Amino acid sequence: MTVLPEPTPTATAAGQATNPLTDAIIDAAVDHAIQQARQHDTSPHAVIGNTPPVPQEGRPPMSSKAVDDTARMIGASVLIATSGGATTAILWASGHANPTVVAIVFGAPTALVLAISRLAKHAKKAQPEQHHHHYAGPVYQDQRNVRTKNTGVWAKTTNQQ
Repeated sequence: MTVLPEPTPTATAAGQATNPLTDAIIDAAVDHAIQQARQHDTSPHAVIGNTPPVPQEGRPPMSSKAVDDTARMIGASVLIATSGGATTAILWASGHANPTVVAIVFGAPTALVLAISRLAKHAKKAQPEQHHHHYAGPVYQDQRNVRTKNTGVWAKTTNQQ
């Protein structure tokens, strides 16, 4: 087996300059450029602490709930589009693609989502209100329901317990 000689480096090692004066000139030029950029910069500077974020150009900032809702809507739209598209492709390939059937395939998930959202709204309204009372001493609570009825041309109010 032939032994080859070790190669001799022809360039300077990484991180070592050939001329220290060149490094000083480059450092001075970089410092000058940074100083000029700071003088001409009109954007607000980042502050550490309780400073609120500065709104950037483009889309306004969203709350975490809005971000979560957006992700849910994108996920649901992908699911609906793929399932409806697959069903439509199968119907078209089999030769039984009817415009009414295709409309039902694409409309059924939307109607289902609308029905579920209305059901959720009604379920939220049906929940009883929760009252939390904290007392430090003897308390007498009187909860009465008063029915008020206004009748006649000249309003006569009748209160009943």
